[in-house]
Amino acid sequence: MTPAARIAAAIEVLDRTATGPATEQVLTQWARSNRYAGSGDRAAIRDLVFDGLRCRRSYGWLGGAETGRGLMIGGLRSAGVSPEGIFTGEGYAPPVLTDDEALPRSLADAPDAVRLDCPDWLLPVFRESLGANAEPVLIALQSRAPVFLRVNLRKTSVAQAISELADAGIVARSQPLSPTALEVTEHPRRVQTSPAYLDGKIELQDAASQAIMDLVPLRNGLKVLDYCAGGGGKSLALAGRADLIITAHDIAPERMRDLPTRAARADVAIAVVADMSEIDTAGYDLVLCDVPCSGSGAWRRSPDAKWTLTPSRLAELQNVQAAILDAAADHVAPGGILAYATCSVFESENRYQAEAFLLRRPEWTIVQQKSFTPLDGGDGFYIAVLTRSPLKY
Repeated sequence: MTPAARIAAAIEVLDRTATGPATEQVLTQWARSNRYAGSGDRAAIRDLVFDGLRCRRSYGWLGGAETGRGLMIGGLRSAGVSPEGIFTGEGYAPPVLTDDEALPRSLADAPDAVRLDCPDWLLPVFRESLGANAEPVLIALQSRAPVFLRVNLRKTSVAQAISELADAGIVARSQPLSPTALEVTEHPRRVQTSPAYLDGKIELQDAASQAIMDLVPLRNGLKVLDYCAGGGGKSLALAGRADLIITAHDIAPERMRDLPTRAARADVAIAVVADMSEIDTAGYDLVLCDVPCSGSGAWRRSPDAKWTLTPSRLAELQNVQAAILDAAADHVAPGGILAYATCSVFESENRYQAEAFLLRRPEWTIVQQKSFTPLDGGDGFYIAVLTRSPLKY
């Protein structure tokens, strides 16, 4: 496919996502309906679509409309490329620009929320949470996220993993946020077919996600409950640090469907439990709550979520987070740990949530808490480590 044809395809996909379906679903449907498109074409179209979603307001401003066509015109202008050379109407290229689309536009006179690709109502939330870092973080969220890997130290070393990836044509380097983190700098799309991945020596996991798990105190033999396990990435990260007895649970069990395969590949044992009646009342040394949240720290990867979040949904999420904290605390054994984690940069979901829990449960204390933003190199994450009596470990 020509560059113009790829842009025409991206316009089609973006216009379909505007009616509601998830972007990944629309991309899959498009690929099935256009089997002539090779893997390189599909990857390029995906990148165009996600770039357009990350920068929906600024590209729409530059392109004259927040439509698929407007986003692609704006994206070209943002990159310093004249859209007239792409929008020719020839072959599979999109139709020529209208008089209105051809008008020169600049972000110099755009409102801050447009320039920073932020919903109007969320800009004060970012500023209240991040202060002087709000604008730099929003700018970081406009760009594609790096690809990070976690090295499974049970099966290999960091140096050996880098070498094995290089043998597969993948260039990776250590990332300082975590001793197990690698950043892929060349050929990231080869990772999931590489021998190192298939052998369980590496896993895809954000560097900051690894870093917050590094802050959870562990020792061999601990009984662990991953209360909101999802795909199980944090369970696997904990299992990579110590010999643990891990139970993974999620209110939506289908999210855990790949966890047994991932655990077997990593050479660790994780019990997957869907029924709450199978969970001990108060017998765990560590309970991890990686709670549902806005995902604002990871909007580079899931830009749809930035535009679908509403004030009422954020308030609903905060109520869910509080309820999960209260429920999970009851499963912690005396002297154990409750770890509360989000992939959010909003204080209302992070520090304020932990402090509100302490007001409800004054017998608990915060051992430590830490926030990461994209300015630290990975995604935005938060963790609070809490206990209600002196730690046993």
